[in-house]
Amino acid sequence: MTDAKTQIDETVKANDVVLYMKGTKSMPQCGFSSRVAGVLNYMGVDYSDVNVLADDAIRQGIKEYSDWPTIPQLYVKGEFVGGCDIITEMTLSGELDTLFDQNGVSYDKDAAEKIRAANA
Repeated sequence: MTDAKTQIDETVKANDVVLYMKGTKSMPQCGFSSRVAGVLNYMGVDYSDVNVLADDAIRQGIKEYSDWPTIPQLYVKGEFVGGCDIITEMTLSGELDTLFDQNGVSYDKDAAEKIRAANA
């Protein structure tokens, strides 16, 4: 494993929820990263953000680690969940709530319901 892959592996295993994104959760640098961070922030999820723009090795390494070509990438309890489209679909269907519930991840259930209601 390369240094970047080792660092990624340690990060996703040490944190319950990790978002590899362009920018940070407080200042996303692309629309897709902004959408996923916005959902997590609105739902009150405590998550670690990793800015792939700050490190080219991590930016390329995360794509190899997950075998997924795009960013953002969300990990829950060490498992790759998906990118922007998948997280959006899971949020609207309630699957993201279920995933968080199954993994003991705390979030604001009322906020999750409001997202679904606003998009119904």
